[in-house]
Amino acid sequence: MALDFTAIDFETANGFRGSPCSVGLSKVRGGVVVEEASWLMRPPENHDHFEFHNTRIHGIRAEDVAGRPRFGELFPEIGAFIGDDVLAAHNAAFDLGVIRSGLEVSGLAGPAYDYVCTVMLSRRCYSLVSNSLPYAAEEAGVPLVNHHDAAEDARACAGILVDIARRNNANSIAELYLSLGLNLPKQPAFDPAHGLSKATMSALAARTGSSAERTLGRAMGVPSGFAAWPEEGPNPLPNPAAEPGHPLFGQTVVFTGDLAITRPEAKSRAADMGARPESRVTARTTVLIVGDGFVAGDLRAGRLTGKAKRVLELHAKGQQIEVVSEGEFLQMVGGA
Repeated sequence: MALDFTAIDFETANGFRGSPCSVGLSKVRGGVVVEEASWLMRPPENHDHFEFHNTRIHGIRAEDVAGRPRFGELFPEIGAFIGDDVLAAHNAAFDLGVIRSGLEVSGLAGPAYDYVCTVMLSRRCYSLVSNSLPYAAEEAGVPLVNHHDAAEDARACAGILVDIARRNNANSIAELYLSLGLNLPKQPAFDPAHGLSKATMSALAARTGSSAERTLGRAMGVPSGFAAWPEEGPNPLPNPAAEPGHPLFGQTVVFTGDLAITRPEAKSRAADMGARPESRVTARTTVLIVGDGFVAGDLRAGRLTGKAKRVLELHAKGQQIEVVSEGEFLQMVGGA
């Protein structure tokens, strides 16, 4: 088997993607993990505050990275470990976004990467009520004891990709994508001197203090409390120019529970990524996004809204429908 790639996972200090504080990498050769690396780091200057919600998830605090190199200083080592490999990540839009935004606010150019998103592949190759990392790892037979430890999450991502390749009788990434009728996605090289990504521009604008950008900053995770739910609001049409490789593209999404942003804003962000927001769970629904601090384990514990219970019923009847947490959704759309 010539299944060669590097799996990567980042943890961030706050709601901005360009605030990495930890990274884990697993290098795979011939379908076997042969080398691993992980680093703690200080996020880029001016983006290095640690928010409670992030620390609660991964347990990393500002004092844990004090005196460590900043992301921009450390990236040459990270890049050297990756080399020319295809990058694999579970929700690659987030992890590739961390690299891009982290380098952009550090004033550094970044290389191009071919990449694989194991969330997208698990949707195609598994039939799970949630394609979050713990569920996909369990389906792949990969132990995942300490979720949100970057090294362990990268290792689990690697195991998922190896399992999916095996199930499709693919001996390489190229064979896997050919067998699925997909094109391998690519993040192009970039130079902040020639323009910034939308996520980076939004984060920089949020620091200007204008009323509109403070609203955007709150949407990206600046603490402001949790507002009561407004009405559903309109259901915007999908953005026809959205990136087809995005995990929300072409999905029909419904929201339930309290999110850190208003439901109309959540619908707008989903539509920007090519999704079709709706207000009720129906036979058309493919993704339910759950707030109220929902995590994948709640599916088993039964701590669910009425809409989420309806999704479980439809999934049991064979409907291809997935439950996604608020945190996973905000990662997908560039939020906190």
